[in-house]
Amino acid sequence: MSTTNTAGPAPAGSQEQKFLSVRQAAFIGVGAMVGAGIFALLGAAGEVAGAAVWLSFVLAGIVAGLQGYSFAKLGARYPSAGGLLEYVAKATGNGHFTGVTAWLTYLANAIVTAMVAVSFGSYATSTFAGENQTWIKVFAALIVIVMTGVNIVGSRLVANAQTVIVYVVLGILSVFAVVTLVNMNPSLLAPSKYPPFQDIISSVALTFFAFLGFGIITFTAKDLAKPARQLPRAMFLALGIATVIYVAIALGVFGTLTVEKVISSGGTAIAVAAEPTLGRAGYWLMTVTALFATAGATNAGLYPAQGLSERLAETGQFPPLMARKLGGRASAGLLIAAAVCIILALGFNLDAIASIGSAVALVIFTMITAAHVRIRAETGAKLPILVLAIVAAGAVFVTFVFTTLIHEPASIVTLLVILALSIGLDYGWKHFQSGKPKSEDVQLAH
Repeated sequence: MSTTNTAGPAPAGSQEQKFLSVRQAAFIGVGAMVGAGIFALLGAAGEVAGAAVWLSFVLAGIVAGLQGYSFAKLGARYPSAGGLLEYVAKATGNGHFTGVTAWLTYLANAIVTAMVAVSFGSYATSTFAGENQTWIKVFAALIVIVMTGVNIVGSRLVANAQTVIVYVVLGILSVFAVVTLVNMNPSLLAPSKYPPFQDIISSVALTFFAFLGFGIITFTAKDLAKPARQLPRAMFLALGIATVIYVAIALGVFGTLTVEKVISSGGTAIAVAAEPTLGRAGYWLMTVTALFATAGATNAGLYPAQGLSERLAETGQFPPLMARKLGGRASAGLLIAAAVCIILALGFNLDAIASIGSAVALVIFTMITAAHVRIRAETGAKLPILVLAIVAAGAVFVTFVFTTLIHEPASIVTLLVILALSIGLDYGWKHFQSGKPKSEDVQLAH
Protein backbone atom coordinates (compact mmCIF):
# COMPACT_ATOMS: atom_id res chain seq x y z
CA MET A 1 0.00 0.00 0.00
CA SER A 2 1.46 3.31 -1.01
CA THR A 3 1.70 6.07 1.55
CA THR A 4 3.25 8.56 -0.83
CA ASN A 5 2.79 12.06 0.45
CA THR A 6 4.24 14.06 -2.39
CA ALA A 7 2.20 16.25 -4.66
CA GLY A 8 4.14 16.01 -7.84
CA PRO A 9 6.81 18.55 -8.66
CA ALA A 10 7.46 20.80 -5.72
CA PRO A 11 10.57 22.35 -4.25
CA ALA A 12 12.36 20.08 -1.83
CA GLY A 13 11.38 20.54 1.75
CA SER A 14 8.33 22.61 0.96
CA GLN A 15 4.85 21.48 0.03
CA GLU A 16 5.29 17.74 0.30
CA GLN A 17 6.00 17.96 4.01
CA LYS A 18 2.45 19.19 4.67
CA PHE A 19 0.64 16.11 3.42
CA LEU A 20 -0.58 13.12 5.37
CA SER A 21 0.12 9.53 4.39
CA VAL A 22 -2.55 6.86 3.97
CA ARG A 23 -1.57 5.41 7.33
CA GLN A 24 -1.86 8.77 9.10
CA ALA A 25 -5.28 9.46 7.58
CA ALA A 26 -6.44 5.95 8.50
CA PHE A 27 -5.17 6.36 12.06
CA ILE A 28 -7.23 9.54 12.49
CA GLY A 29 -10.24 7.34 11.70
CA VAL A 30 -9.06 4.47 13.91
CA GLY A 31 -8.48 6.92 16.75
CA ALA A 32 -12.02 8.24 16.35
CA MET A 33 -13.51 4.73 16.26
CA VAL A 34 -11.53 2.89 18.93
CA GLY A 35 -12.55 5.28 21.71
CA ALA A 36 -14.83 4.75 24.65
CA GLY A 37 -17.28 2.63 22.66
CA ILE A 38 -15.51 -0.71 22.87
CA PHE A 39 -15.14 -0.40 26.65
CA ALA A 40 -18.78 0.47 27.29
CA LEU A 41 -20.44 -1.62 24.58
CA LEU A 42 -19.65 -5.19 25.54
CA GLY A 43 -22.01 -5.45 28.49
CA ALA A 44 -24.93 -3.75 26.71
CA ALA A 45 -24.41 -5.80 23.55
CA GLY A 46 -24.08 -8.98 25.63
CA GLU A 47 -27.53 -8.40 27.10
CA VAL A 48 -28.98 -8.63 23.59
CA ALA A 49 -26.66 -10.92 21.61
CA GLY A 50 -25.17 -13.05 24.37
CA ALA A 51 -21.90 -14.73 23.41
CA ALA A 52 -22.54 -13.89 19.73
CA VAL A 53 -21.40 -10.27 20.19
CA TRP A 54 -18.40 -11.05 17.98
CA LEU A 55 -20.82 -11.83 15.14
CA SER A 56 -22.65 -8.58 15.85
CA PHE A 57 -19.37 -6.72 15.35
CA VAL A 58 -18.82 -8.53 12.04
CA LEU A 59 -22.26 -7.44 10.83
CA ALA A 60 -21.73 -3.87 12.07
CA GLY A 61 -18.40 -3.82 10.25
CA ILE A 62 -20.15 -4.86 7.04
CA VAL A 63 -22.73 -2.07 7.44
CA ALA A 64 -19.91 0.42 8.04
CA GLY A 65 -17.99 -1.00 5.08
CA LEU A 66 -20.95 -0.44 2.76
CA GLN A 67 -21.16 3.19 3.87
CA GLY A 68 -17.38 3.40 3.58
CA TYR A 69 -17.62 2.26 -0.05
CA SER A 70 -20.07 5.08 -0.76
CA PHE A 71 -17.93 7.67 1.04
CA ALA A 72 -14.72 6.45 -0.59
CA LYS A 73 -16.21 6.74 -4.09
CA LEU A 74 -17.51 10.22 -3.30
CA GLY A 75 -14.23 11.28 -1.72
CA ALA A 76 -12.20 10.06 -4.69
CA ARG A 77 -14.38 12.15 -7.00
CA TYR A 78 -14.90 15.21 -4.77
CA PRO A 79 -11.96 15.54 -2.37
CA SER A 80 -12.60 18.52 -0.10
CA ALA A 81 -12.08 19.90 3.39
CA GLY A 82 -15.88 19.74 3.64
CA GLY A 83 -15.67 15.95 3.79
CA LEU A 84 -18.99 14.14 3.69
CA LEU A 85 -20.91 17.46 3.58
CA GLU A 86 -19.27 18.22 0.24
CA TYR A 87 -20.83 15.03 -1.10
CA VAL A 88 -24.31 16.14 -0.08
CA ALA A 89 -23.78 19.50 -1.79
CA LYS A 90 -22.62 17.87 -5.01
CA ALA A 91 -25.72 15.69 -5.08
CA THR A 92 -28.39 18.13 -3.93
CA GLY A 93 -26.90 21.61 -4.33
CA ASN A 94 -26.30 24.24 -1.65
CA GLY A 95 -29.92 24.45 -0.52
CA HIS A 96 -31.64 23.74 2.76
CA PHE A 97 -31.06 19.96 2.59
CA THR A 98 -27.30 20.48 2.61
CA GLY A 99 -27.52 23.22 5.21
CA VAL A 100 -29.61 21.23 7.67
CA THR A 101 -27.35 18.20 7.19
CA ALA A 102 -24.31 20.42 7.84
CA TRP A 103 -25.63 21.81 11.12
CA LEU A 104 -26.84 18.35 12.14
CA THR A 105 -23.37 16.93 11.55
CA TYR A 106 -21.68 19.80 13.40
CA LEU A 107 -23.93 19.46 16.47
CA ALA A 108 -23.91 15.65 16.53
CA ASN A 109 -20.12 15.56 16.31
CA ALA A 110 -19.92 17.99 19.25
CA ILE A 111 -22.18 15.71 21.33
CA VAL A 112 -20.19 12.57 20.55
CA THR A 113 -16.87 14.35 21.23
CA ALA A 114 -18.21 15.69 24.55
CA MET A 115 -19.32 12.18 25.51
CA VAL A 116 -15.86 10.81 24.77
CA ALA A 117 -14.26 13.64 26.76
CA VAL A 118 -16.45 12.79 29.76
CA SER A 119 -15.38 9.15 29.41
CA PHE A 120 -11.76 10.33 29.53
CA GLY A 121 -12.66 12.31 32.64
CA SER A 122 -14.13 9.22 34.29
CA TYR A 123 -11.02 7.09 33.67
CA ALA A 124 -8.66 9.93 34.63
CA THR A 125 -10.58 10.56 37.86
CA SER A 126 -10.50 6.89 38.88
CA THR A 127 -6.75 6.87 38.26
CA PHE A 128 -5.66 10.20 39.73
CA ALA A 129 -8.46 11.50 41.98
CA GLY A 130 -10.13 8.45 43.50
CA GLU A 131 -13.81 8.84 44.34
CA ASN A 132 -14.05 12.62 43.87
CA GLN A 133 -16.55 12.80 40.99
CA THR A 134 -16.10 16.57 40.61
CA TRP A 135 -12.85 15.90 38.81
CA ILE A 136 -14.66 14.10 35.97
CA LYS A 137 -15.86 17.42 34.54
CA VAL A 138 -12.48 19.05 35.16
CA PHE A 139 -10.57 16.35 33.28
CA ALA A 140 -13.18 16.35 30.48
CA ALA A 141 -12.77 20.10 29.93
CA LEU A 142 -8.99 19.78 30.18
CA ILE A 143 -8.71 17.10 27.47
CA VAL A 144 -10.91 19.19 25.12
CA ILE A 145 -8.68 22.23 25.70
CA VAL A 146 -5.46 20.25 25.17
CA MET A 147 -6.71 18.58 21.98
CA THR A 148 -8.02 21.90 20.66
CA GLY A 149 -4.48 23.21 21.04
CA VAL A 150 -3.16 20.21 19.11
CA ASN A 151 -5.62 20.95 16.28
CA ILE A 152 -4.70 24.64 16.23
CA VAL A 153 -1.05 23.74 15.66
CA GLY A 154 -2.11 21.87 12.51
CA SER A 155 -3.11 18.63 10.85
CA ARG A 156 0.42 17.23 10.97
CA LEU A 157 0.46 17.38 14.78
CA VAL A 158 -3.04 15.88 14.87
CA ALA A 159 -1.81 13.01 12.68
CA ASN A 160 1.39 12.53 14.68
CA ALA A 161 -0.53 12.54 17.98
CA GLN A 162 -3.03 10.04 16.60
CA THR A 163 -0.24 7.79 15.34
CA VAL A 164 1.28 7.57 18.83
CA ILE A 165 -2.13 7.10 20.49
CA VAL A 166 -3.32 4.46 18.03
CA TYR A 167 -0.08 2.48 18.27
CA VAL A 168 -0.38 2.41 22.08
CA VAL A 169 -4.08 1.49 22.02
CA LEU A 170 -3.76 -1.16 19.32
CA GLY A 171 -0.64 -2.55 20.94
CA ILE A 172 -2.26 -3.06 24.33
CA LEU A 173 -5.55 -4.32 22.87
CA SER A 174 -3.61 -6.76 20.67
CA VAL A 175 -1.78 -8.12 23.73
CA PHE A 176 -5.13 -8.45 25.49
CA ALA A 177 -6.69 -10.23 22.50
CA VAL A 178 -3.81 -12.70 22.16
CA VAL A 179 -3.71 -13.47 25.89
CA THR A 180 -7.45 -14.04 26.19
CA LEU A 181 -7.79 -15.97 22.92
CA VAL A 182 -4.98 -18.34 23.88
CA ASN A 183 -6.51 -18.97 27.31
CA MET A 184 -10.22 -18.83 26.46
CA ASN A 185 -12.78 -21.57 27.03
CA PRO A 186 -14.27 -22.45 23.59
CA SER A 187 -17.41 -23.91 25.18
CA LEU A 188 -18.44 -20.40 26.25
CA LEU A 189 -18.67 -19.47 22.56
CA ALA A 190 -20.64 -22.54 21.48
CA PRO A 191 -23.33 -21.58 18.90
CA SER A 192 -25.84 -23.61 20.90
CA LYS A 193 -25.68 -20.85 23.51
CA TYR A 194 -26.42 -18.04 21.05
CA PRO A 195 -29.78 -16.23 21.22
CA PRO A 196 -32.19 -16.15 18.24
CA PHE A 197 -30.70 -14.55 15.13
CA GLN A 198 -33.10 -11.60 15.31
CA ASP A 199 -31.58 -10.69 18.67
CA ILE A 200 -28.12 -10.68 17.11
CA ILE A 201 -29.42 -8.37 14.37
CA SER A 202 -30.91 -6.10 17.05
CA SER A 203 -27.52 -5.80 18.75
CA VAL A 204 -25.95 -4.46 15.54
CA ALA A 205 -27.57 -1.13 16.38
CA LEU A 206 -25.37 -1.05 19.50
CA THR A 207 -22.12 -2.38 18.05
CA PHE A 208 -22.38 -0.01 15.07
CA PHE A 209 -21.76 2.83 17.55
CA ALA A 210 -18.14 1.63 17.77
CA PHE A 211 -17.66 2.36 14.04
CA LEU A 212 -19.09 5.89 13.94
CA GLY A 213 -15.72 7.63 13.69
CA PHE A 214 -14.94 6.36 10.18
CA GLY A 215 -16.77 9.32 8.63
CA ILE A 216 -14.09 11.64 10.01
CA ILE A 217 -11.63 10.17 7.49
CA THR A 218 -13.47 12.02 4.69
CA PHE A 219 -12.27 15.32 6.16
CA THR A 220 -8.61 14.34 5.64
CA ALA A 221 -8.99 14.84 1.88
CA LYS A 222 -7.61 18.39 2.13
CA ASP A 223 -4.44 17.03 3.76
CA LEU A 224 -3.75 14.20 1.28
CA ALA A 225 -1.47 14.66 -1.71
CA LYS A 226 -3.52 12.36 -3.95
CA PRO A 227 -6.94 12.05 -2.27
CA ALA A 228 -8.59 10.29 -5.20
CA ARG A 229 -6.31 7.32 -4.62
CA GLN A 230 -5.38 7.66 -0.96
CA LEU A 231 -8.76 8.41 0.65
CA PRO A 232 -10.40 5.07 -0.28
CA ARG A 233 -7.31 3.22 0.93
CA ALA A 234 -7.34 5.08 4.25
CA MET A 235 -11.07 4.41 4.65
CA PHE A 236 -10.85 0.65 4.16
CA LEU A 237 -7.62 0.33 6.14
CA ALA A 238 -9.22 2.03 9.14
CA LEU A 239 -12.42 -0.03 8.93
CA GLY A 240 -10.41 -3.24 8.53
CA ILE A 241 -8.24 -2.53 11.58
CA ALA A 242 -11.24 -1.59 13.73
CA THR A 243 -13.27 -4.65 12.71
CA VAL A 244 -10.42 -7.09 13.41
CA ILE A 245 -9.73 -5.52 16.81
CA TYR A 246 -13.41 -5.50 17.83
CA VAL A 247 -14.03 -9.10 16.80
CA ALA A 248 -10.85 -10.30 18.54
CA ILE A 249 -11.76 -8.46 21.75
CA ALA A 250 -15.34 -9.80 21.70
CA LEU A 251 -14.10 -13.36 21.19
CA GLY A 252 -11.53 -12.96 23.96
CA VAL A 253 -13.93 -11.46 26.50
CA PHE A 254 -16.87 -13.81 25.87
CA GLY A 255 -14.50 -16.76 25.58
CA THR A 256 -13.13 -15.96 29.04
CA LEU A 257 -16.19 -14.78 30.97
CA THR A 258 -19.76 -15.98 31.04
CA VAL A 259 -22.34 -13.69 29.48
CA GLU A 260 -23.74 -12.92 32.93
CA LYS A 261 -20.28 -11.89 34.17
CA VAL A 262 -19.69 -9.63 31.16
CA ILE A 263 -23.05 -7.91 31.69
CA SER A 264 -22.45 -7.40 35.41
CA SER A 265 -18.92 -6.09 34.77
CA GLY A 266 -20.18 -3.32 32.46
CA GLY A 267 -17.41 -0.98 31.32
CA THR A 268 -14.73 -2.98 33.14
CA ALA A 269 -15.46 -6.24 31.28
CA ILE A 270 -12.19 -6.06 29.33
CA ALA A 271 -10.18 -5.57 32.52
CA VAL A 272 -12.03 -8.41 34.27
CA ALA A 273 -11.34 -10.72 31.32
CA ALA A 274 -7.62 -9.85 31.43
CA GLU A 275 -7.28 -10.48 35.17
CA PRO A 276 -7.17 -14.32 35.15
CA THR A 277 -3.96 -14.21 33.10
CA LEU A 278 -2.51 -10.75 33.72
CA GLY A 279 -3.68 -10.25 37.31
CA ARG A 280 -4.12 -6.71 38.65
CA ALA A 281 -1.80 -5.51 35.90
CA GLY A 282 -4.72 -6.16 33.55
CA TYR A 283 -6.71 -3.39 35.21
CA TRP A 284 -3.79 -0.99 34.88
CA LEU A 285 -3.25 -1.88 31.23
CA MET A 286 -6.92 -1.35 30.38
CA THR A 287 -7.04 1.95 32.26
CA VAL A 288 -4.03 3.21 30.30
CA THR A 289 -5.65 1.98 27.10
CA ALA A 290 -8.91 3.74 27.94
CA LEU A 291 -7.12 7.01 28.67
CA PHE A 292 -5.23 6.89 25.38
CA ALA A 293 -8.29 5.76 23.41
CA THR A 294 -10.60 8.47 24.74
CA ALA A 295 -7.92 11.15 24.36
CA GLY A 296 -7.42 10.06 20.74
CA ALA A 297 -11.14 10.04 20.04
CA THR A 298 -11.45 13.57 21.44
CA ASN A 299 -8.56 14.71 19.23
CA ALA A 300 -10.10 13.08 16.15
CA GLY A 301 -13.56 14.40 16.99
CA LEU A 302 -12.33 18.00 16.94
CA TYR A 303 -10.31 17.54 13.74
CA PRO A 304 -13.12 18.12 11.16
CA ALA A 305 -14.33 21.39 12.71
CA GLN A 306 -11.85 23.71 11.00
CA GLY A 307 -12.06 22.36 7.45
CA LEU A 308 -15.80 21.84 7.69
CA SER A 309 -16.44 25.38 8.94
CA GLU A 310 -14.20 27.01 6.34
CA ARG A 311 -15.66 25.09 3.44
CA LEU A 312 -19.28 25.63 4.50
CA ALA A 313 -18.71 29.33 5.14
CA GLU A 314 -17.22 29.58 1.66
CA THR A 315 -20.37 28.07 0.13
CA GLY A 316 -22.71 30.16 2.26
CA GLN A 317 -23.99 27.35 4.49
CA PHE A 318 -22.30 28.72 7.63
CA PRO A 319 -21.80 32.37 8.70
CA PRO A 320 -18.37 33.78 7.68
CA LEU A 321 -17.53 34.07 11.39
CA MET A 322 -17.02 30.29 11.40
CA ALA A 323 -14.13 30.62 8.93
CA ARG A 324 -12.23 33.35 10.72
CA LYS A 325 -8.73 32.71 12.00
CA LEU A 326 -8.11 34.32 15.37
CA GLY A 327 -4.53 35.45 15.64
CA GLY A 328 -4.05 34.19 12.11
CA ARG A 329 -4.09 30.57 13.26
CA ALA A 330 -6.93 29.53 15.58
CA SER A 331 -10.06 28.63 13.57
CA ALA A 332 -13.24 30.15 15.00
CA GLY A 333 -15.15 27.06 13.83
CA LEU A 334 -12.80 24.84 15.85
CA LEU A 335 -12.96 27.09 18.93
CA ILE A 336 -16.77 27.22 18.80
CA ALA A 337 -16.93 23.42 18.48
CA ALA A 338 -14.59 23.07 21.47
CA ALA A 339 -16.67 25.53 23.50
CA VAL A 340 -19.87 23.60 22.71
CA CYS A 341 -18.15 20.35 23.76
CA ILE A 342 -17.07 21.87 27.08
CA ILE A 343 -20.54 23.30 27.76
CA LEU A 344 -22.13 19.93 27.03
CA ALA A 345 -19.58 18.09 29.16
CA LEU A 346 -19.99 20.47 32.11
CA GLY A 347 -23.70 21.13 31.98
CA PHE A 348 -25.46 17.98 30.81
CA ASN A 349 -25.86 14.37 31.84
CA LEU A 350 -24.52 12.86 28.64
CA ASP A 351 -25.31 9.32 29.77
CA ALA A 352 -29.00 10.17 29.33
CA ILE A 353 -28.48 11.03 25.66
CA ALA A 354 -25.71 8.57 24.84
CA SER A 355 -27.77 7.05 22.04
CA ILE A 356 -28.15 10.32 20.15
CA GLY A 357 -24.77 10.23 18.42
CA SER A 358 -25.46 6.81 16.94
CA ALA A 359 -29.00 7.70 15.85
CA VAL A 360 -28.00 10.99 14.20
CA ALA A 361 -25.01 9.40 12.47
CA LEU A 362 -27.18 6.63 11.02
CA VAL A 363 -29.62 9.24 9.67
CA ILE A 364 -26.80 11.32 8.17
CA PHE A 365 -25.07 8.30 6.60
CA THR A 366 -28.33 7.11 5.05
CA MET A 367 -29.08 10.60 3.69
CA ILE A 368 -25.63 10.94 2.14
CA THR A 369 -25.69 7.54 0.44
CA ALA A 370 -29.24 8.22 -0.81
CA ALA A 371 -27.96 11.49 -2.31
CA HIS A 372 -25.04 9.55 -3.81
CA VAL A 373 -27.46 7.52 -5.92
CA ARG A 374 -28.27 10.67 -7.91
CA ILE A 375 -24.66 11.23 -8.98
CA ARG A 376 -23.39 7.66 -9.14
CA ALA A 377 -22.55 8.09 -12.85
CA GLU A 378 -19.93 10.68 -11.86
CA THR A 379 -18.40 8.62 -9.06
CA GLY A 380 -18.52 5.21 -10.76
CA ALA A 381 -20.25 3.64 -7.76
CA LYS A 382 -22.32 0.49 -8.32
CA LEU A 383 -26.05 0.99 -7.73
CA PRO A 384 -26.66 -2.40 -6.02
CA ILE A 385 -23.98 -1.65 -3.40
CA LEU A 386 -25.39 1.83 -2.74
CA VAL A 387 -28.91 0.44 -2.37
CA LEU A 388 -27.61 -2.27 -0.04
CA ALA A 389 -25.81 0.41 2.00
CA ILE A 390 -29.02 2.45 2.32
CA VAL A 391 -31.10 -0.58 3.29
CA ALA A 392 -28.51 -1.78 5.81
CA ALA A 393 -28.10 1.58 7.56
CA GLY A 394 -31.86 2.18 7.47
CA ALA A 395 -32.56 -1.22 8.97
CA VAL A 396 -30.03 -0.61 11.76
CA PHE A 397 -31.63 2.77 12.52
CA VAL A 398 -35.16 1.37 12.62
CA THR A 399 -33.98 -1.48 14.85
CA PHE A 400 -32.17 1.04 17.04
CA VAL A 401 -35.33 3.11 17.45
CA PHE A 402 -37.50 0.16 18.43
CA THR A 403 -34.99 -1.65 20.64
CA THR A 404 -33.20 1.25 22.35
CA LEU A 405 -34.56 4.75 21.76
CA ILE A 406 -38.15 3.74 22.45
CA HIS A 407 -37.11 3.05 26.05
CA GLU A 408 -35.26 6.38 26.38
CA PRO A 409 -37.77 9.28 26.18
CA ALA A 410 -35.02 11.81 26.98
CA SER A 411 -33.03 10.60 23.97
CA ILE A 412 -36.02 10.87 21.63
CA VAL A 413 -36.77 14.42 22.83
CA THR A 414 -33.10 15.39 22.48
CA LEU A 415 -32.97 13.93 18.97
CA LEU A 416 -35.98 16.02 17.95
CA VAL A 417 -34.48 19.14 19.59
CA ILE A 418 -31.20 18.69 17.69
CA LEU A 419 -33.09 18.25 14.42
CA ALA A 420 -35.24 21.33 15.12
CA LEU A 421 -32.17 23.36 16.09
CA SER A 422 -30.37 22.34 12.88
CA ILE A 423 -33.37 23.38 10.80
CA GLY A 424 -33.69 26.64 12.73
CA LEU A 425 -30.00 27.53 12.34
CA ASP A 426 -30.10 26.84 8.60
CA TYR A 427 -33.30 28.71 7.85
CA GLY A 428 -32.40 31.56 10.24
CA TRP A 429 -28.95 32.11 8.71
CA LYS A 430 -30.18 31.92 5.14
CA HIS A 431 -33.09 34.28 5.87
CA PHE A 432 -30.62 36.77 7.36
CA GLN A 433 -28.26 36.23 4.43
CA SER A 434 -30.98 36.83 1.84
CA GLY A 435 -31.77 40.21 3.36
CA LYS A 436 -28.23 41.51 3.02
CA PRO A 437 -27.02 43.68 0.12
CA LYS A 438 -25.16 41.76 -2.57
CA SER A 439 -21.91 43.48 -1.65
CA GLU A 440 -22.12 41.89 1.79
CA ASP A 441 -22.70 38.36 0.60
CA VAL A 442 -20.94 35.56 2.40
CA GLN A 443 -17.27 35.18 1.73
CA LEU A 444 -14.38 33.61 3.56
CA ALA A 445 -13.01 35.81 6.33
CA HIS A 446 -9.28 35.56 6.58
